[in-house]
Amino acid sequence: MKITSVEAFLVRPRWCFVKIGTDEGLAGWGEAVLEGRASTVREAVRELTPYLLGKDPGRIEDLWTTLYRGGFYRGGGILMSAIAGIDQALWDIQGKRFGVPVYELLGGAVRDRIRVYSWIAGDRPDDAAAGALEKQKEGFTAVKMNATEELSYIDSHRKIDEVVARVASVREACGKDFGIALDFHGRVHKPMARVLGKALEEFGLMFIEEPVLSENMEAFGEIRSAVNIPIATGERLFSRWDFKHLLEKGYADIIQPDLSHAGGLTEVRKIAAMAECYDVALAPHCPLGPIALSACFQVDAVSYNAAIQEQSMGIHYNVGKSVLDYVKNREDFAFHAGYASLPRLPGLGVEVDEELVRSENETPHAWKNPVWRHEDGSIAEW
Repeated sequence: MKITSVEAFLVRPRWCFVKIGTDEGLAGWGEAVLEGRASTVREAVRELTPYLLGKDPGRIEDLWTTLYRGGFYRGGGILMSAIAGIDQALWDIQGKRFGVPVYELLGGAVRDRIRVYSWIAGDRPDDAAAGALEKQKEGFTAVKMNATEELSYIDSHRKIDEVVARVASVREACGKDFGIALDFHGRVHKPMARVLGKALEEFGLMFIEEPVLSENMEAFGEIRSAVNIPIATGERLFSRWDFKHLLEKGYADIIQPDLSHAGGLTEVRKIAAMAECYDVALAPHCPLGPIALSACFQVDAVSYNAAIQEQSMGIHYNVGKSVLDYVKNREDFAFHAGYASLPRLPGLGVEVDEELVRSENETPHAWKNPVWRHEDGSIAEW
């Protein structure tokens, strides 16, 4: 079997899908995107295509290594996202080639289902209690929300009080056993992160995410020593080498590599195994589409330390189109009592609506994240 084509499509709300075709008629789908830079990642996929054409799609490790090590400059969000989408598509072909879900080729499942959580409350969090209660009624046992709007290095304690009030309202509405995760989103800087974290201890949070930006990860140690809440991070780390320092220093309790940013299944499987050696949990980042989510489920299936899975159905970013719009086998994406079943179809387990994908690509999206500013006019972290 040989690779004969590599195509990349921009689809709403903010995604890029990749299709790899072969001379035997099998095709695989991947999701190669860095949100807000989807067009750049698409061009990176096109630039990598000559390394793939004519090659055996089953030699996934060799192709991955070629794409990564074949260039003098390597790593980073754009290149690793392009490799991630290609890698997903190659595994999709491999599973279809042998007629099994990908996780069967990775050693078989260590679990029958994986717990999932849902997003609530929007970019500038509001009506958190109502949103959480709605998700609880739908069967979810955990939610995540942004902690706060923009925060300066030293900001008003009024904003801290607002965060505490929102979390308190969710805890009161949903009970003490309901999982609450709070995403600081890199909006909080070290001087305020300890203050905010300390104020939230009483609520028994599942985790706080990106309490500071990952480039300032040395501050994670300080925050961990001051705050008794698990720390999660990793969506802005793109390879096992990025995660190495984080794990060696013991900075995180939960890692969140993104299957569409961090080199795909091939790389995240290795990152997950590294984390298990340090007794660190895995909770893959995935505010993306159905192909990325299915790739996550494959890694969750074979990773003993996989604890919970993010998914984006109903997330505030999904405007115009959403996860299930591109899926023909929607029944396989149903959640029951806060859990997702493992994929059942060969490959990644997604029957992609190719007609819709091609139609969307005729008027490609140009999604960009908002640019926020502080009251003094300086740029704020979004």
